[in-house]
Amino acid sequence: MKEKNVSVITRRDFLRRAACAAVGTAAMTSAIRDLRFMNAAVAQSNISDYKALVCIFLAGGNDSNNLVMPTVSSEYDNYSAIRTPVLAIPQSSLLRLKQSDGTTDYMDPDGHTFGLHPACPELQQLFTQGRLAVLMNAGTLVMPITRAQYQSGGSRPPQLFSHADQVTQWQTSVPDQPALTGWGGRCADLLNSVNPGAKISLSVSLAGANTFEVGNIVSQYAVSTSGAVSLNGVSGARLAALTNILGLPYSNLQAQAYAGVVEHSINTGSLLNSAITNSAPANFWTNGFSSTIVTPNGGSTFTSGLSQQLKMIARLIDAGYRTQGAPPSGQNGFGMKRQIFFCQVGGYDLHSGQTNYSNNNPNNVILGAHANLFAELSQSLLSFQNAMKQLNLEDKVTVFTASDFGRTFPSNGQGSDHGWGSHHLILGGSGGSGGAVAGGKTYGKFPTLTVNGPDDTSTGRWIPTTAIDQYFATIATWFGVDNSNLATVFPNIGRFATADLGFMRPS
Repeated sequence: MKEKNVSVITRRDFLRRAACAAVGTAAMTSAIRDLRFMNAAVAQSNISDYKALVCIFLAGGNDSNNLVMPTVSSEYDNYSAIRTPVLAIPQSSLLRLKQSDGTTDYMDPDGHTFGLHPACPELQQLFTQGRLAVLMNAGTLVMPITRAQYQSGGSRPPQLFSHADQVTQWQTSVPDQPALTGWGGRCADLLNSVNPGAKISLSVSLAGANTFEVGNIVSQYAVSTSGAVSLNGVSGARLAALTNILGLPYSNLQAQAYAGVVEHSINTGSLLNSAITNSAPANFWTNGFSSTIVTPNGGSTFTSGLSQQLKMIARLIDAGYRTQGAPPSGQNGFGMKRQIFFCQVGGYDLHSGQTNYSNNNPNNVILGAHANLFAELSQSLLSFQNAMKQLNLEDKVTVFTASDFGRTFPSNGQGSDHGWGSHHLILGGSGGSGGAVAGGKTYGKFPTLTVNGPDDTSTGRWIPTTAIDQYFATIATWFGVDNSNLATVFPNIGRFATADLGFMRPS
């Protein structure tokens, strides 16, 4: 009797085939996801106007309890009692948020009035002009959660209060599952087709590689505050020789691909540097953007990395928006319809050294590391917004802040520790009723400033009442992501009451 031909699969063969099958499944999933983005992008390819987003990441976790403070006496007294003696800002030093008349205090729907940190007079000015909005107590959420639900183990983002995990969750807007892309990258994938034949990427970073701009289709392009990163020491004849070498035919596919990437990088860098060189006159950038920040007490200055990043972003916006023959210079514009920028400033992880009271002397309250960071943020944002006004793009560019998390309301003795919900800034527009940002208002719910109160986990960490999904979906909708594709960019947005918080005006 003839034996049957039986195929014996060893354990090693089985694992190898299973691994190949898994890779195939992952590849298929990725392909389906990319196809979904491509199909959605075709549906949105009729966009004809220009818009840009600028994300400013305050790395380390900003203590926004000292960015926005209550001015109603009973609420301020509560704030002061808990934050004294290290962190409380004297009530007389607060920069009160005003209505557009510049004299009447702004009051939110719940009857709160507010003041800003005394290092932020520029932000106070932008708010009064209606160009700046403030979003209260936003943070990472899996779904809405109350204090009772939190304390009974309700669904919450994993690894709360961890820098690395919360940075990732803020930049992906997907806290409850591993995310392979950032929400800015997903927006770029969706809208990339509106920039046909673009010479540079829709996503540009001034702070190196970041998760926010990671996409499946669009790759982020990193530049320095001086422009495109060039090959050190390679110029003139050397650069010409290298270019000739890269142009040689290669039989090895890996060598051919590498040569192509390097050549493309050189060409892109050359185009970008040429475009920003031929943008607005040099004195426009020099006069409008000072890299020197005046400290709040007026006694010293320091060089601002944030101002330098925003200056380069402004130059890239100018070059990206312009087409050949368009103002202000009429040269080398990229003619893009959408751009996304990322910049970052560190130093906000202030467990100590947050303020310097000099023996608790209230006259020195605006000294210290946090005050200098706020002065840098405030002065840099005003410079950037003024540049957008000069370029007639103030209604086309929206700036927004993000950070790892907020910080604890009580002091740890020298500063504050890792928290959760925090307040954020949205800037853009010409003010009044016509700007992109419906500024001069606060949005969201200001927390009850009580340890073990209704908005506290237990130690002065505010439970967010607004999800970052809602925060970013509001911005993305203005940017051009339509309702049918919003859940593609923000998978969890349907868990929350609204996807539009109202701080962006439809264009």
